[in-house]
Amino acid sequence: MNIIKLREELKRFLLEDIGEQDLTSTSIFPSTQIGEGKILAKEEGILAGVIVIKECLHLFDSSIEVTLHKSDGDRITPGDTIATVKGPIVYLLTGERIILNLLQRMSGIATLTSKAVRALNSDHTKICDTRKTTPGLRMFEKYAVSCGGGSNHRFGLYDGVVIKDNHIAFSGSITNAVMAVRENVGHMVKLEVETESKEAVLEAVDAGADVIMFDNRTPTEVEEFVCLVPKHVITEASGGITIEQLHEYGKTGVDYISLGMLTHSYKALDISFVTGWKDVRGK
Repeated sequence: MNIIKLREELKRFLLEDIGEQDLTSTSIFPSTQIGEGKILAKEEGILAGVIVIKECLHLFDSSIEVTLHKSDGDRITPGDTIATVKGPIVYLLTGERIILNLLQRMSGIATLTSKAVRALNSDHTKICDTRKTTPGLRMFEKYAVSCGGGSNHRFGLYDGVVIKDNHIAFSGSITNAVMAVRENVGHMVKLEVETESKEAVLEAVDAGADVIMFDNRTPTEVEEFVCLVPKHVITEASGGITIEQLHEYGKTGVDYISLGMLTHSYKALDISFVTGWKDVRGK
């Protein structure tokens, strides 16, 4: 993750939560009172986002001690200590919820991604994400996908061209849309075309697409379409694919399978902050 952007995002999240001040913590603890705590796993899964712990707390006080006991991509089990922290209690408690919110969500995504990769069980086909992310959290969510063993699709509308059905409908044809893009976009940018039929696949190939997506196609159709695409062109299957179907899609020879569910249908992993052997997760 871009460290500068990470810090700016964390500042924004903290400002949303704190406002003028943490009324509870500042009313109870002087800023000089030091405490220690642990971030613990309460559920099995894949960890993602440990950089958030240090960067968030250091926005309050760079002298806060953060010791990481686990790394991103590690499998964690209930009771595992992810990190220990020591510093002013008021800051540990004020930053706790933002840290946990991100760790839990990112680890949930990494865990689901890992499950998808294992279900696919392919040496060739790769799992990747989509732009179906939570507004404001895309950087975190896509990083979490990589921690789970997945790959990232484009990060936004700015770093890759994907010609979808509505682009094609408005422009009149795949060929028209591809030609217009080639006239206006530099040679360093890859161009992907979404297709739903054999005829559309062949037109995308003839038009010079770099990547061809097979949208909402069965494994049988994907296998047929892959055979129509030259080896130098990347292929992708997308649309309504479930975990249970992944292994069958992996047999088709397609290069990538993109799954929106990785970032919109995950379950946050249970992770908590414990101090003095008492759970203080906060609500």
